[in-house]
Order: sequence, then C-alpha cells, then structure tokens
Amino acid sequence: GYGHTVPLSDGGKAFCIIYSVIGIPFTLLFLTAVVQRIIVYVTRRPVLYFHIRWGFSKQVVAIIHAIVLGFITVSLFFLIPAAIFSVLEDNWNFLESFYFCFISLSTIGLGDYVPGEGYNQKFRELYKIGITCYLLLGLIAMLVVLETFCELHELKKFRKLFYVKKDKEEDQVHIMEHDQLSFSSISDQAASMKDDQKANEPFVTAQSPTSNDSSLNN
Repeated sequence: GYGHTVPLSDGGKAFCIIYSVIGIPFTLLFLTAVVQRIIVYVTRRPVLYFHIRWGFSKQVVAIIHAIVLGFITVSLFFLIPAAIFSVLEDNWNFLESFYFCFISLSTIGLGDYVPGEGYNQKFRELYKIGITCYLLLGLIAMLVVLETFCELHELKKFRKLFYVKKDKEEDQVHIMEHDQLSFSSISDQAASMKDDQKANEPFVTAQSPTSNDSSLNN
C-alpha cells in the first residue's frame, strides 16, 4: 500500500489486519499460479523451439531470451508508462513518473507519488481503474522476468554456492542406519510370518514304531 489512505477507527484497523492476513496469501498463490502458466508460453517453449529448430545452444538461447524479455518488459511497463504519466500528471516530469513506476512494480510503494489524486482530473474513476490494471499486469510481468532469469543455468550454479553442504560421512552413516533398520524389520517380519505358518499348520499324529513293526511282520 502507498500509505496515502489509511484506516482511522479501531474497527477499520482490525478489519485491515484480518483482510491482509487472508488476502496476502491468496494474492501470492494467485500470482504464482498465473506466472507458472505464463512462463511456459513466454520462456520455456520459445527457448526449446530455437534450441530444437535451429540447433542453437540452449544456454545461449536462454540468456538472449532473458535479456530480450527484460528489455521488452522495461519498455512496456517502465518507459512508456512513465512517458504517459508525465503527460497526464501535471506536476510530474519523466524522472518522477519513472520513479513511481519502479517503486510501484518493485512492491516498495512509498506513497510519495500517487497518480489520479487531483479531483479536477478528467475521467478520474476510469483513470484509477486503468492504473490498477497496469499495476497488476506490471507485477505479473516483473515476476515472469525474475523467474526467467532464475531459470538460467549460470544463476542456478551461483545459487548453489549458498546452499548448505552436508558431510558425506554423515550421509553414509544415516544410510547405513536406515539399511540396518530396514533389514532388521524385514527379518522380524519373516520370523513372525514363519511363526504364523507354524501355528496355522494342522497337527499330524506321529505313528509309534511298534505299530510300524507289527505292520511289517504282517
């Protein structure tokens, strides 16, 4: 939030807290789902197409694609909107308009520059709706670009430098302990199965040796 409109009553503040606790996770889930679907058509399929169709290296294509996508996003959601805001807002120059776009789409939202606050502005309600759509689409575009750069092989290797490495000896000890537990459990199960089979076997009456000898003499 920009901070230019805030709740003043206790009830409004409590509602704002409850609404934020519920709304922020759902907003993040919505943005994540949308970005994951868009990035398939915007990033992964084009890179795979140029890699298979033209035989270029996948890493090189991914880097060029990320740079081109970043340039297009900066042009469509920073440079062009900044020029539009500098025309529509009376007291804003291009730098201030670009500053508003960057602060807004980076989710900083300081609130020192808020468009559409002049009451004498024409089509103020429609202008506010257009700004809302711009911020939503711009935030999605920023997340798509960030996800595209995060999928680069070089950045993945760089991120691995900050991963916590486990000792191989500790891993082997855990594996051995797991194997011993699994073997002991299997042997216990086999022993219990044998006991059950013995318990379920019918009793067989053994013939006495005297009866066998008498049958042989007869």
